[in-house]
Amino acid sequence: MPDPTAALPTQAPASRPALAAVRVWDLPTRLFHWLLAAAVAGSVISAKMGAMVWHFRFGYVVLALIAFRVLWGLVGGRWSRFASFIYSPLTLWRYLRGTSPPAHSLDVGHSPTGALSVFALLAIVAVQLGTGLVADDEIANQGPLYRFVSSDIALLATSWHKTWGQWIILGLVALHVLAIVFYLVKKRVNLVGPMLTGDKQLPAHTPASADGLRQRLLAFVLLALCVGGAWWVQTLGVF
Repeated sequence: MPDPTAALPTQAPASRPALAAVRVWDLPTRLFHWLLAAAVAGSVISAKMGAMVWHFRFGYVVLALIAFRVLWGLVGGRWSRFASFIYSPLTLWRYLRGTSPPAHSLDVGHSPTGALSVFALLAIVAVQLGTGLVADDEIANQGPLYRFVSSDIALLATSWHKTWGQWIILGLVALHVLAIVFYLVKKRVNLVGPMLTGDKQLPAHTPASADGLRQRLLAFVLLALCVGGAWWVQTLGVF
């Protein structure tokens, strides 16, 4: 007697989508990332060494870079724009619970938790910049905008700049590094490689960030404007 189940069709396993190298991080974003890391490190080290001339110089570099990133967050590559990683609380909650629909592609650029880290770092660095620009150590160093605020505000800003502001930045940097190690060890995901090469292995249909000559020229113009703005701020302290 023939087996009645023999004629039943078998269901083929779902095939995984083909992967390809997709440009996620454009060159301006990658350069910003590594230059900011170097400038913040230089700023902290120079302050600890008492090399205040260099501390101010690194501070102006950070000012130009942060201003550039704000602009690039509006007009940069697809995955570098703020619009691509501003998530709702519900999206963040689902991501933390591991119930996000795969179609949402939350791990292409900045994930919801990564976005929180990015915004937190940008915000605290901006505050640290602001307090440094009006700071007064009552010895020999004043920020270029010191004369535009009262002495009480300057002293309060100086206290924050030298204590809480510095510690919070170092803490966020430490968390950032720990997150990179966690993803590498536990999830087998290399977050550093794409920030060097710009590409991630993703489904071939994933939209890529524009990263051609036109975008890079635009980034150069914006950065030049930001450098000019930082230089102008520096001149306000010369009187």
